[in-house]
Amino acid sequence: MQDEGAAGYGRYGALSRVELERFFHLDDEDRKLIAARRRDSNRLGFALQLVTVRHLGMFPPDPLEVPAELVEYLAAQLDIADPACVKSYTDRDKTKLEHAWEIQREYDLVPFAEVEAELVAWIADQAWMTGDGPKAIFDGAVTWLRNRNSLLPQGVTTLERLVAAGRQTADQRLWAQLGAPLTPADEQLLLGMLEPRVEHRRKVIDMERLRRAVFKPSGKGLLTALGRLRDVNALVPSSVDSSAVPPRRLLGLATLGLSGRVSQLRRMPREHLLAVLVATVFTMRANAVDDVLGVFDQVMVNDLISKAERQSKDEKLRRYPRVSRTAGKLASAVRVLLEMTEVDAQMPIQLVWDLIENAVTKAELRAAIATVEELVPASDAELDGQRLEELAGRVNTVRMFLPSLMRTVEFGATGDGKAVLTAMHTIADLLTAPCARGASVRWFDARRVDHDLAGGGWQRLVYPSERPEGTVDRAAYTLCVLEQFHRNLKYRNIFAEHSSKWRDPRAHLSSGVVWEQARGAGMNALGLPENPHAMLTEHASTLDTAYRELIARLGDDAPASVDEEGKLHVAALTALPDPPSLIDLRRRIDAMLPRVDLPELVMEVMSWYPEFTEAFTHVSGNPARVADLNVSVAAVLCAHAMNVGFKPVVSLGVEALTRDRLQHVDQHYLRLETLAAANTVLVQAQARIPLAQLWGGGLVASVDGMRFVVPVRTHHAKPNPKYFGRKKGATWLNMLSDQAAGLSAMVLSGTPRDSLYAVDVVLRQHGGTIPEQIITDTGSYSDIVFGILHLLGRKYRPQLANLPDQRLWRIDSAADYGPLNKAARGRIDTGKIAEHWEDMCRLAVSMHAGEVSAHEVTRMISRDGNPTSLGQAVAHYGRIPKTLHILRLADDEPYRREGKAQSNLTEGRHDLGRRIFHGRKGELMRAYYDGMEDQLSALGLVLNCVVLWNSSYMSRALDALRAQDYPVREEDAARLSPFVREHIGLAGHYSFHLPDLGGVHRPLRDPDTAED
Repeated sequence: MQDEGAAGYGRYGALSRVELERFFHLDDEDRKLIAARRRDSNRLGFALQLVTVRHLGMFPPDPLEVPAELVEYLAAQLDIADPACVKSYTDRDKTKLEHAWEIQREYDLVPFAEVEAELVAWIADQAWMTGDGPKAIFDGAVTWLRNRNSLLPQGVTTLERLVAAGRQTADQRLWAQLGAPLTPADEQLLLGMLEPRVEHRRKVIDMERLRRAVFKPSGKGLLTALGRLRDVNALVPSSVDSSAVPPRRLLGLATLGLSGRVSQLRRMPREHLLAVLVATVFTMRANAVDDVLGVFDQVMVNDLISKAERQSKDEKLRRYPRVSRTAGKLASAVRVLLEMTEVDAQMPIQLVWDLIENAVTKAELRAAIATVEELVPASDAELDGQRLEELAGRVNTVRMFLPSLMRTVEFGATGDGKAVLTAMHTIADLLTAPCARGASVRWFDARRVDHDLAGGGWQRLVYPSERPEGTVDRAAYTLCVLEQFHRNLKYRNIFAEHSSKWRDPRAHLSSGVVWEQARGAGMNALGLPENPHAMLTEHASTLDTAYRELIARLGDDAPASVDEEGKLHVAALTALPDPPSLIDLRRRIDAMLPRVDLPELVMEVMSWYPEFTEAFTHVSGNPARVADLNVSVAAVLCAHAMNVGFKPVVSLGVEALTRDRLQHVDQHYLRLETLAAANTVLVQAQARIPLAQLWGGGLVASVDGMRFVVPVRTHHAKPNPKYFGRKKGATWLNMLSDQAAGLSAMVLSGTPRDSLYAVDVVLRQHGGTIPEQIITDTGSYSDIVFGILHLLGRKYRPQLANLPDQRLWRIDSAADYGPLNKAARGRIDTGKIAEHWEDMCRLAVSMHAGEVSAHEVTRMISRDGNPTSLGQAVAHYGRIPKTLHILRLADDEPYRREGKAQSNLTEGRHDLGRRIFHGRKGELMRAYYDGMEDQLSALGLVLNCVVLWNSSYMSRALDALRAQDYPVREEDAARLSPFVREHIGLAGHYSFHLPDLGGVHRPLRDPDTAED
């Protein structure tokens, strides 16, 4: 603990001039209090105690243990000529104690003893709710005391003891909450998971078997997934209420069970082990339900719906030659008829027929008409009927899994989905009911079905003309209901009770008393007013002004123009040429960067920031650390980021680099939580580099996806021929700041529409400057996303490729916008926004608090692609910033260039990412979602290490060039790329031995003599 959280407790670090001016400036009230001392030594000593307690939160035993530059800075402010006079301040202990008491009284500082009991309760609550490690809780306790203007205890051990006791109490409470209600039978079942048994002539351990979740997306694969879910359900103790345990604590315990070795689990104390096993089976149940429904979704989309559509198209193609030949004969007859009527409209009908029969006979015409009637659908409904008929023909695939699905997964439904869910349970019963002697399996009893569900194109198939009285077609009705079930599941009108991905998002929105308690703070944090009318009036004025400013600037020389149809066009941006000064600067900087292998680069960055390694804590929360943890962490990160596995990084002679050590560190230290904490260190360090500050202020970020082929069998990958060819793949959606730091990311199956998940990536950010503006490509665009991000206090700036086709929106329907009137034909309904404002704010606060995800909300406020009334209100709200964005795109070239530059920055990062992720042909070999996310998070972390290393050395190179009087132009430096890579070695057997740099950086190379 001393090495982690308390190393800087009660101590000063090095103080820069900026920090002195920011934190240690004496205001008028300070000076007035200090002036009451007569001697210079007392005035300076008093000032030292004052700024020290303000900065460190305590009065240290020796007030003079401060940096010399601080003494000099305070002396200068107090016009004390000799700062050394302060040495006599501690000659009388009484003086410093009296001064401390006076400062405490004048500034209302609260003694630690008065808040200790309240702090103990806070630590207990924090440890119980979060399960954070000792460092995080220690830092939180310090912040808690500082926020209450309380003095910190003199000794660091006081806080360490309170934190340790609070965590121990929380752990005991957690273990008792999960383990105490267990019956002996429950305990026997759970402990039996760790014991080997013989199955199919081989030894298996249930824990290891149930942790595996690789299923082929097919009917048989779905049955296998359902079997695993049944096995997990049998282990879940009904006597334990997992909802009474904070989700983070449950997941923290479950991580031990899901990733730890069985041999290690067996050695745990019984009370702790039982709690781990209970948490594990609850989490495995949620994961198993997610897997079942993930496979079901793919079976529906790929095996049923898509195949039916393909077969319908193939049938159309098969019919095409016959239709083509027939159409030619009909065309010949119609052509003759038209020609004759144009010559003489009164021509006798017999003569017309004689002329037609010279081209085609009546028998051929009758045959052609019969062929067209047979092959060509009479209407769109009939055309869709062909697809539905193909879909109904796959009932045997559905019959294989549907009854098991409905009996194994516990589903719930909203009002819109209840009828469909009831019908699905009925079908499950009918499909498994014994058939009466002589009865046909083709029909269902019409009294058992819900006829209201058989509408549209399904009616003809559910009620065929030739069917026994009182029956319906079994295949058609089953697929009719199943299609609606899948659609309702997608929009969460039907949901799984114990799932994490397919749950009911409405149940997790803040509501009732919880919403009333969270409303004020949540809306204040997002800057949302209680009453939207004044805000909407201001938006109306801003929008009207933007229209009129653009109209005033439309002209021959303006980049924006309006065509005859009223569409708004913007001239394409022309590329800015690279000036010779920039070309030479790039060449020199690239040549000056030291050559380094990627593992050494990562190790060097870790040596700069010890808190980077400290972020990797053991999954159990145990503060004990293995020796040379930094070496093992660097090796695991590089193995994952380069996609080469552990073999190239293993070194048998080095304990920190043995395969067993690397696997142990990978399982117990690398997880999403620790990777995010380590990334925060890098993001904050990047923001302090002068060159990064030239690139941007951290207030602009972009969200874009990087595609990976996934050749292994997994339902977490989906097809897209454009990106993955004949294989399947996944998307790594990530957010990049304008300072080139990767802020957050998430893994998506296949290539889903980015707009469903872009907001989630934005909200996943931990630490660093929060971007105010989010730039995306066109694929992330939707009015609802505009509305959600605007509610969350972000400006949304998608790149709109089809700008002329975008509708502009107005609030004032009577306003005359001249040439833009046609384009501004949409009207924003402010009344609908005001009507739903309360619920819109509730959505935003719930998303901001992490209670629901943005893609859950987006699906929830849509029905079959059409927004609900609440969704329409969010979309109308989003059309205000959307229209302002379009008008600014048309009118502000630097605005467009900034968006383009940020998009190019993202492409540069992805190019570097592909270069680093070079092993195994750059394909993602993980079958498990958690494994995908951990590996790509490691890639993101290593990318940030490379960017930080490059930025640091490039900044030093610029300083060196300036010292040599080389003319470095700021505008050229701002266009340097942090993604240069020629100096970084990636191939070979990797070494994790960092050379002794003597506490300094590597020497820069000479740009005039460096080899290419």
